[in-house]
Amino acid sequence: MANDYDIVVIGGGPAGYAGAIRAAQLGKRVLCVEKDKLGGVCLNWGCIPTKALLSNAHLVEMVKRHGAQFGFQGDASWNFGDMIGRSRGVAGQLNKGIEGLFRKYKVKSKIGAAQVVGPNKVKVGDETVTTDAIVIATGARPRPFPGVEFDGKTIITSKEAMSLEKQPKSMLIIGAGAIGLEFGYFYNAIGTKVTVVEMLEHVLPIEDEEVSVALKKSLTAKGLEIHTGSKTTKLAKAGNGVRAEVETPQGKKTIEADVALVAIGVTGNVEGLFAPDVKVEIDRGHIKVDRENGFVTAVPSIFAVGDVIGPPWLAHVAHHEAVYCVERIAGHSKHTVDYNIIPGCTYTEPGVASVGLTEKAARAAGHEIRVGKFPFQFSGRALAAGESEGFVKLIFGKKHGELLGAHIIGAAATEMISEMVMAMRLEATEEEILHAMHPHPTYSEAIMEAAGQGMGESIHI
Repeated sequence: MANDYDIVVIGGGPAGYAGAIRAAQLGKRVLCVEKDKLGGVCLNWGCIPTKALLSNAHLVEMVKRHGAQFGFQGDASWNFGDMIGRSRGVAGQLNKGIEGLFRKYKVKSKIGAAQVVGPNKVKVGDETVTTDAIVIATGARPRPFPGVEFDGKTIITSKEAMSLEKQPKSMLIIGAGAIGLEFGYFYNAIGTKVTVVEMLEHVLPIEDEEVSVALKKSLTAKGLEIHTGSKTTKLAKAGNGVRAEVETPQGKKTIEADVALVAIGVTGNVEGLFAPDVKVEIDRGHIKVDRENGFVTAVPSIFAVGDVIGPPWLAHVAHHEAVYCVERIAGHSKHTVDYNIIPGCTYTEPGVASVGLTEKAARAAGHEIRVGKFPFQFSGRALAAGESEGFVKLIFGKKHGELLGAHIIGAAATEMISEMVMAMRLEATEEEILHAMHPHPTYSEAIMEAAGQGMGESIHI
């Protein structure tokens, strides 16, 4: 007797809903189980609503800092509640969009907590369904500060940071990765006193060092207080707020704030997911899979994709992992994710985006390199927009001119990086990028100019 479904996907986030839709496109009978809202954390509490808030911050900052230059008169004012409301509205609109896509492709869905009770059985509430294959896409959640639990009010995660009832006067952020800096930028722009503590030597530690240094300088000039190379040794509630003890290069420091946002990493959502006799391997909170062979776990009929399998914790990576996983299950293709060509984006202002090797990593790997760099201060488009901060930095192999890495800090960085991803995917060379005609005036001309600068052929620098 046939199973109830060909594929059951557990999780309705960027990995889960994408995998479910792709499987249905390939003719599979699909059930997607989500315990909260379709779209998962990314759509409802992460990627999308945070970008709505950051758009608000950018608008406020542009009017406050450049209003007179652009001819605006009077003081800027805003309503914190309206900002939060707009963000939630955007998330709600996209949530309904996924429901529509499921109807279009005939993907069945259930809201509820799922448990894998056998190699081909999933229990949802009081119902148990059978399936040929199970795809786990349950995502991850913020990791708390050691010994301190989140309370959702004064010690918070990113979820609470985008839905606070009242704007805090001060905020401590522990962790200077993308999440910490994006919220730091937003709250600072609307007037909250923001202090950021990062244990490593640079903000955005995985980015090119030159970019990280430039971003810290920019955010500090905007009013953020940033302590790098600093360790938070103690965090506790204090009165109506929080108090932290921090060891900085200058000595010990006590920081008090209304709210502490802890952004020090994530752990996979695996609790209660598997019955005891389902022998899927879990390592430090993440499910172990064979990434080269379709993301299969130790149980041949069970697969896992997205944040629940560990880094890189990025929505676009999760999307591609899920699509390739179900294509393998369906016998459609044997695509794999190229983890060497993954774009990373941070949506501060200036924004940061990158793909491939940093300059330091390229040299450490033994590459003889050539670096091309073009500042936005020489870009007509950036000057016209009043956003001339930052630069494009491209790293090429010196012998063959292959693109090894691209690093952008600037207003349009997160949009421009896709060209660099495509260039690496198609193995474009330094000369080919230079001779690809870029429209004028655009931010993207800086890419062409950076390639030219490395070869001594840039016209505008």
